[in-house]
Amino acid sequence: MARRRKRKSRRRLEGRRILELVPQYSIESGEDKPVTAARKFIQSEGIAPPALLLVKRNEHTTDRYFWAEKGLFGAQYVEENHFLFPSLRVPEDEESDTLAVAAR
Repeated sequence: MARRRKRKSRRRLEGRRILELVPQYSIESGEDKPVTAARKFIQSEGIAPPALLLVKRNEHTTDRYFWAEKGLFGAQYVEENHFLFPSLRVPEDEESDTLAVAAR
């Protein structure tokens, strides 16, 4: 029996495309839990939002977090609800401004 393909959410794909424009940092979690390692890294490096943190839990698992003005969020949540984050709207506005100028 053939398996059905899972439907891809357009909203989530758009969020993923927007997150690709944000600076990314890859770290190892070490002895800490992944979210604790991400918070410690943000504090020690003084990372300004927005940023995407890829925290390697073990050789098979990597957790993704988004550092925003409002705090630390799971990247999947941000992909699905990118319109709730003001720091992610800026690149979209710049794109639409350049398209509007080019259209004139």
